[in-house]
Amino acid sequence: MLPGVRKRLRELGYTVGRFPTGERNALVDVPGVLVGHATLADGSARTGVTAILPHGGNLYTEKVLGGCHAINAYGKPAGLSQLEEMGTIESPILITGTLSVGPVWEGGLRHMLEQNPDCARDRDTINVIVGECFDGWLSDARALAVRPEHAFEAIASARADEAREGALGAGTGTTCFGFKSGVGTSSRRLGELSLGCLVVSNYGTRRDLHMLIGREDESAGTPEPSVRGGSIVIVLATDAPLSERQLRRLAVRAALGLGRAGSFASNASGEYAIAFSTAQRIPHRIDGSHQDFRFLRDDSSALRQLFEGAGEVVHESVLGSLCRADATAGRDGHLAQALPYELLEGAPGLRSSAAERR
Repeated sequence: MLPGVRKRLRELGYTVGRFPTGERNALVDVPGVLVGHATLADGSARTGVTAILPHGGNLYTEKVLGGCHAINAYGKPAGLSQLEEMGTIESPILITGTLSVGPVWEGGLRHMLEQNPDCARDRDTINVIVGECFDGWLSDARALAVRPEHAFEAIASARADEAREGALGAGTGTTCFGFKSGVGTSSRRLGELSLGCLVVSNYGTRRDLHMLIGREDESAGTPEPSVRGGSIVIVLATDAPLSERQLRRLAVRAALGLGRAGSFASNASGEYAIAFSTAQRIPHRIDGSHQDFRFLRDDSSALRQLFEGAGEVVHESVLGSLCRADATAGRDGHLAQALPYELLEGAPGLRSSAAERR
């Protein structure tokens, strides 16, 4: 990393949308949610693992409802087909580099097996969810530096106050619009309800930057990653009582925020959104044949606000992933420059406040 003084978007004097943020303006503002990172930034490695825990208990025995949406499915995630089919999340949500999905999946599995010694003794197995972004421009992806123990490390480090952004965890080696990006996060208060987001952004080139800031970037021409593709993993969390169907609808709305953040889902781009609710716990074993739940009505004002808020938190999280990321040197002399803050001036969807900017 090339250390500098980087700020969050709101520290620069900009706001996104109309809803107020949570205390930390982060995914962890949804009560009970934990976030942790394992960062590898030694030698030719610029990679890592990010872990999101919907709650701090045993996720296998107390699942949460979830949904997912493939905005563009040119990616290699694990565990999403069962999530789509069953509508439950029973492991930490792990994010890493594309070639590291296997070892991170194994690490997540081993973590869950340690918690559940009876699992896989019969037909019951565990669905571990892993998302990925390719970080091979800055990191030597072929070295396979990420191992199962780094998934353990990210899970073990998960905290309720983790609101850092930029080049850490799964975002250590990613870029966005040709600049260094990484992890971004944001939250909203919607009356009594909370909505949070975490992204790992890795899409777009300098020539696409006009889609984010509304004009051409005069600094174009400096070396940047290949234009062949990109990716993003978006995770939305809420304490609103939503069904798995409604959570999938919420995940679909993440694409609207991503569009505001300049993505057009290019051909070779893996863009995925996962949404979950902490309002319900789904026991792995239960007596009887029925479970009773209460969900928001589809035509409620609360669900409407959640849909609107989803666009806000995704947009702000992408910007946050850029604003906080330091310039990073990587393999073979590659260098990802930090986003110049002056490019944000006048960008569509941003409002400036009275706070000092630079």
